[in-house]
Amino acid sequence: MRVARFHAPGDIRLETDPDPVASDDEVVIRVRACSTCGTDVKISRSGHPNMTPPQVMGHEIAGEITQVGRAVDGWAVGDRVQVIAAIPDGTCRECRAGHPAVCRNQLSMGYQFAGGFAEHMIVPREVLAVDGLNRIPEGLSFAEASLAEPLACVLNGQEIAGVGAGDTVVVIGAGPIGCLHVRLARARGAERVILIDLNAERLAASAEVVKPDLALAAGDGDIVARVLEATGGDGADAVITAAASGRAQELGLQMLARRGRLSLFGGLPKDAAVIALDANLVHYRELSVLGVNGSSPAHNAEALRLIATGAVPVADLITHRLPLEQVLEGIELVARGEAIKVTIEP
Repeated sequence: MRVARFHAPGDIRLETDPDPVASDDEVVIRVRACSTCGTDVKISRSGHPNMTPPQVMGHEIAGEITQVGRAVDGWAVGDRVQVIAAIPDGTCRECRAGHPAVCRNQLSMGYQFAGGFAEHMIVPREVLAVDGLNRIPEGLSFAEASLAEPLACVLNGQEIAGVGAGDTVVVIGAGPIGCLHVRLARARGAERVILIDLNAERLAASAEVVKPDLALAAGDGDIVARVLEATGGDGADAVITAAASGRAQELGLQMLARRGRLSLFGGLPKDAAVIALDANLVHYRELSVLGVNGSSPAHNAEALRLIATGAVPVADLITHRLPLEQVLEGIELVARGEAIKVTIEP
């Protein structure tokens, strides 16, 4: 079978591997869709501290079961499935407290385990042990199901930020994650959603698809003043920074209404991880600054349900579908901001 394997920054190779064979407590899937994301771009450029190369990349995975281990119950050859990316151990202090997204012993597909940029892939026992394999509902495509993983992360973020009915929500970043945030905020009852991006072309393309109430190009004047003007001087109930930008986080804080919530959804580069935070603004306005990291198996299951029911449509976010042989082109499309979502179909 063909795989796309990361060897070093700038060195991702299409290689041929033997077809995998399931052990007693594993299943094997034929990968039908593995979508790309900004993390794939980061790995391609800089590697990842949790990944020991060489490793097959890809973590937004959907496919069809081709082998079932003898000790595995509840699954059969031909079942259509979506696979979680972040795998909690289920036993640590955080998992026992109900917070598996911050499991201290977390493993991941495409990091410790071979990922979905491959024709076939083993679903390891660790995934099955935490109910991390989800049945794809009838009528839902593999490509759509692969977006359950990023939507699960978005769902975790909005739950933490308390996004709900009547809120005015600002999303900074008009990439695929920002688009999912717009769609989910709507589904959770937000009254008004404002989308912001520095790249005016990407903003226009994304806004045409997800239809925020207002789209603001960050380079056109004082963006904080424009948000305040658009909200009658009140500011936003929640600001979600769906971009790897410290400046976006700093500006997001200034856009908040009293008792507003700032979600630091997008992680920052390690060499630029410190921002200037106006502590008095937080203090006097009773603001909340909230972190978010990944998702849980339960978030994946719920995200798949939201997609399947049409509460959060995703098909129109998939702007490019490419074969495995063009995975490097797909990653570059993401890097250049020329796509909303690129799905690899091995």
